[in-house]
Amino acid sequence: MPKTIKCNFKRCRCIIDCTEIFIARPSSLTARAQTWSNYKHNTIKYLIAITPAGAISFLSPGWGGRVLDKQITNESVLADRGFLIRDELAAYGATLHIPHFTKGKKQLSAQEVDTARQLSRVRIHVERVIGWWKKCTILQTVIPVSQVNILDDVVIVCGALTNLCKSVVPK
Repeated sequence: MPKTIKCNFKRCRCIIDCTEIFIARPSSLTARAQTWSNYKHNTIKYLIAITPAGAISFLSPGWGGRVLDKQITNESVLADRGFLIRDELAAYGATLHIPHFTKGKKQLSAQEVDTARQLSRVRIHVERVIGWWKKCTILQTVIPVSQVNILDDVVIVCGALTNLCKSVVPK
């Protein structure tokens, strides 16, 4: 387990993020609307969780790109600003760690800045793992609509192959 996590987030069990895989533009208007992502065009979105050591521990089924991260996420420990699920986690006795918002104030306090730095040092690991996972050639292409039905299986196989590689998270 990296020192950053061991020292600052001892109870951390997973680090989560959502990522999107490009798909071809569906001909169906309904499917087009469901997969449209203002961020990345037509996509299928996946929630990924990694362990503190960098292994992929969870990959959600695919969701249309327009779905909010919060809708996909029910149980998490450490997340990005988009995961506003503190109340949902409290019901499970879990804690959410996200960076502080500057909304309503000009700048963060020194303690909030320090916390944000600590979280960034941890969150970079999930970004590294996603980058490594997306090196699978099939995930770098635009998936034809005719293959979207097997994309969940492809994503899981790519995750398993990623776990067989040396971890991109330093010890």
